[in-house]
Amino acid sequence: MTTIQIGIAGAVLLVAVGLYGLLVSRHLIKVVIALQIMVKGAMLAIIVAGAAVGQTNLAQSIALTVIVVDTIAAVLALALIVQIKRHTGTLDAAELAQLRH
Repeated sequence: MTTIQIGIAGAVLLVAVGLYGLLVSRHLIKVVIALQIMVKGAMLAIIVAGAAVGQTNLAQSIALTVIVVDTIAAVLALALIVQIKRHTGTLDAAELAQLRH
């Protein structure tokens, strides 16, 4: 196997693990972690694709942008999760879906 094939296999594995985490977990923090894993898989795919076509610098700059945006999104999601926990006392998505005001 070439390094590009190994990189693509790693990216697919990360996305699959993240998707499994999204489908199985109802805990909001675990959902955020699963999304983070999926983004890392997509970022690895971008870097591998850039290396495959010879545009490594472009792929790395896109990956850096993805890291920044992903970090901001994760921090905002975790801040919202903290507020949800304070107001409702639970982080279970199924229980939160039952709430009515």
